[in-house]
Amino acid sequence: MKALQPDRELAQLCVNTIKMLAIEGVQKAKSGHPGMPMGMADVAFVLWSQFLNFNPTQPAWPNRDRFLLSAGHGSMLLYSLLHLFGYDLPLEELKNFRQWESKTPGHPEYGLTPGVETSTGPLGQGFSNGVGMAIAQKMMQARFNSPGNEILNHHIFAIVSDGDLMEGVASEAASLAGHLKLGNIIYLYDNNHISIEGNTTLAFTEDVAKRFAAYGWQTIAIDGHDHEAIAKAIQAGIAETQKPTLILARTEIAKGSPTMEGSHEAHGAPLGDEEIARFKQKIGWPEEKFYIPEKVKNYLSLLIESKKASYNTWTAKFQKWQQENPEKFDRWQKMQDKALPAGFEEAIMNAVGTDAAATRALSGKALQKIAELVPSLCGGSADLAPSNNTHIKNATDINHDNFLGRNFHFGVREHAMGAILNGLALYGGIIPYGGTFMVFSDYMRPTVRLAALMGLQVVYIFTHDSIFVGEDGPTHQPVEHLAALQVIPNLTVFRPADNLETAAAWIFALKHRNGPTALCLTRQKVPVVHKKDTFKSEDMARGCFVIEDVKNPQIVLIGSGSELGVVIDAGKLLKEKGYAVRIVSMPSLTLFKKQPIEYQNSIIPPTGAKLVAVEAGVSIIWANIVGKDGLVIGLDRFGSSAPYQILAEKFGFTGAQVAAKVIEWLK
Repeated sequence: MKALQPDRELAQLCVNTIKMLAIEGVQKAKSGHPGMPMGMADVAFVLWSQFLNFNPTQPAWPNRDRFLLSAGHGSMLLYSLLHLFGYDLPLEELKNFRQWESKTPGHPEYGLTPGVETSTGPLGQGFSNGVGMAIAQKMMQARFNSPGNEILNHHIFAIVSDGDLMEGVASEAASLAGHLKLGNIIYLYDNNHISIEGNTTLAFTEDVAKRFAAYGWQTIAIDGHDHEAIAKAIQAGIAETQKPTLILARTEIAKGSPTMEGSHEAHGAPLGDEEIARFKQKIGWPEEKFYIPEKVKNYLSLLIESKKASYNTWTAKFQKWQQENPEKFDRWQKMQDKALPAGFEEAIMNAVGTDAAATRALSGKALQKIAELVPSLCGGSADLAPSNNTHIKNATDINHDNFLGRNFHFGVREHAMGAILNGLALYGGIIPYGGTFMVFSDYMRPTVRLAALMGLQVVYIFTHDSIFVGEDGPTHQPVEHLAALQVIPNLTVFRPADNLETAAAWIFALKHRNGPTALCLTRQKVPVVHKKDTFKSEDMARGCFVIEDVKNPQIVLIGSGSELGVVIDAGKLLKEKGYAVRIVSMPSLTLFKKQPIEYQNSIIPPTGAKLVAVEAGVSIIWANIVGKDGLVIGLDRFGSSAPYQILAEKFGFTGAQVAAKVIEWLK
């Protein structure tokens, strides 16, 4: 690569090209963040030209270096780089920055723009996704690298901002990264001392280097506009294999701008036509908009070819490894494909047994069988594995000297756990899961939302799913959380009622490749509802099905999770009173609402029957199911500390109480 290093004049021409594309894209959109791209253009150019390994024609190459723009507000920096370095992002897309259906949205979006590794913008997320990617790489290296033939030897690079480092999720993730000695991480910190409101000294005066050193990181402070210093720091990061590296690059926001350099006003607004004209005059740039000098095109063309040559060398190396390691290659393919073996559904259905148990325990049984069958599966808990039943018994723990393990100890770091799960899923070859109490899903909500936005296959194991947590009291008893999860687009939420529903929910999660799945599970034991010879696991994919039926039902009783047993008991009492009752299980309201209206009406008739829903949570989410004339027996208040049997009685969730409420309502 050294032979292709440009002289100082050409390097500056390349940097100015990056800056001009970024600021003109923002100006044309009349919206965006020009200051960060101008301030970090030097760092980005040195990284991409001298160190970053990629092939723009093969953006999913497994051994590419990952580059994350955690400071996603500076998206025009990334779009300029992607265009200049040969990715399928035409110049016209840069001109359409932030416009309808363009591939250059306001913040980078995974799956939309080639070369974008994750959706960033919410600060701290890209930083933390990178930790997940770094762990995934270490895991894949431990499984597949062979002595003398390391098929995976790349790095995780990111540009991070003051805002990223202020967010708590980054602190959580940084702490775990240091603990795991993730020497494959090299983050470049845009230390420009500017945030939206002004100088960072308004609220951020800590010694960042000392903080990260305490986490176990290597820290290097440099002038972020000195190309030689940037290169030396990145090289030092590559050389350090036992610690993640944070390069504190002291930069000036809007570097070079005649009057805006160093000003917080350049953070989130266009520079303006007059300022851009003066900048062009200052650097000797033509008036033509979105201009790219021929010297820059020619140099980058040669550089791109050298990167493609590196890819070709790796491809030959991989083919040699494949021939020498057929068993490893078979496992590689299974993990990359997230392969599910023949008969896996039956095996999981059998694994949960036929005894009454808490659905968290049943999920644990399913998990053990899945781990045997699906090598891609791995995960852990936010320090709650014994309660969440998330520990894989026949596997070791992930730690700094054992990445062959499959069990994660995330510590009490729910937010980072969610972001790391996203990074694991983004890396490829892994189906990650993470567990915590459902009440703490609030701590994970931003990362769950981003998993849904990106369409990632992540499994959440949310146990202790209702007031029936019991004695821990209302601080630990989720009431509104199930409803809050169900309104996240593209998140599939299950609240299974018994053994077979729990197994079928897991089966769905394993087959569902384009979005996350949340399993909401009980602490307390629940009765067995279904019989294996009559239960159809594929019905779970429809979200709702009939348990007991009659012709022309007068009442349709709908329950989910632990309240399905209550509904069945209430139904028996109502039948004794002469009512014609249909019993319905709705383990996934989100899936049911996606079914054709004909199917929905076949389960819950729109006319001719009284509709009743029973769930120990807020009632508002059920309005779309039972309508304004229906009855919801829910809980629109916080819980209380007591044994769960007492709570059921006090809050009206026994079969007799539900039947009595229905009869009173019918009068």
